[in-house]
Amino acid sequence: MDAQLIWTIVCGLAIAVGATGVIVPVLPGSILIGLSLLVWAIVIGQPVGWVVFGIGAAFVAAGMLSSAVLTGRTMKARQIPGRSIIAALVLGIVGFFVVPVVGLLLGFAVGLFLSELERHRQFKPALASSGAALKATGLGILVEFGFASLAAGTWAAGVWFHFAGR
Repeated sequence: MDAQLIWTIVCGLAIAVGATGVIVPVLPGSILIGLSLLVWAIVIGQPVGWVVFGIGAAFVAAGMLSSAVLTGRTMKARQIPGRSIIAALVLGIVGFFVVPVVGLLLGFAVGLFLSELERHRQFKPALASSGAALKATGLGILVEFGFASLAAGTWAAGVWFHFAGR
């Protein structure tokens, strides 16, 4: 096997991990995809690699920006403080180790709700604001995953063009 093929496989695996990381926040996400595209472009050293990197990096940046804007806009509109998100992240990490498979999501949701309950001091407003935050976070993840998939598809097309032309 030649070095380009080995690096293509390594980059493909890293892109798959990155796409999974968009959904499972414990793993690296979009940034890993962008770095993998850069490494592949450097290893390939041909225009197709740099075109793939440029298009893929634009998709990665658009996904990260869209996710941040969608989530941030809802958090700001609902006046959800940063400490609620931090509490959600901390309990999400704890949940990841305590409850297999769903602990991260469960801990995040419980942490967010408990922080909002402490802030509102009433069940219904806390449930409404934490529910809105979870929906916004889910939508942000979905949009970022869509853009990550587009970047991965761009890479796959580039791999096909590069190796089919040999």
